[in-house]
Amino acid sequence: MSTPHPDELQPEATEGFKVGEKKTLEEYQQLDQNDESLRKWKESLGIGSGKSISDPNDPRKCIILSLGLEVEGRSDIVIDLTKPGALDGLNKHPFTIKEGATFRMKARFKVQHQILSGMKYVQVVSRVGLKNKMQEMIGSYSPNTTDKPEYEKRFETETAPSGMIGRGHYEAVSKFVDDDNQTHLQFKWSFDIKKDW
Repeated sequence: MSTPHPDELQPEATEGFKVGEKKTLEEYQQLDQNDESLRKWKESLGIGSGKSISDPNDPRKCIILSLGLEVEGRSDIVIDLTKPGALDGLNKHPFTIKEGATFRMKARFKVQHQILSGMKYVQVVSRVGLKNKMQEMIGSYSPNTTDKPEYEKRFETETAPSGMIGRGHYEAVSKFVDDDNQTHLQFKWSFDIKKDW
């Protein structure tokens, strides 16, 4: 599979979403506690509850812990990305998805050191020269704490292609990228659409 053009995995700007002024976590924590709507917004980001679990020896802002595939009527397929070589295995061992099956992807991740703003998942799937791009907004998150040690995001439900034309081998490239255009994870993977499991 050829390396994707850099622009292919470029996230699209979210309409009506402006990148806010960057503040440190301490600045957010000191914002006016008397403002009820502001307090609720901070709570929704998880600011101010529990102790930080950020690793001072790990500079990453976002760590993707696992990727999963939920399929109706079947056990979840979960790839533990904390294991060495997990991403290589993803590319070498295609998922099998039954044609017409309903499925959804999910990601478990940890945020540390500073607020993660506007993270998106971008994916380009290619087959016999045809490419299809999709993007999913994951959102903004504060660093994880002892009260909330990790986050999980379940993506929108998808339906696998079906029929003779839909069956076959698909190659994909995916990345997790934030509003600062910082890529937190990029990987290749593949899947086969088959008549049956």
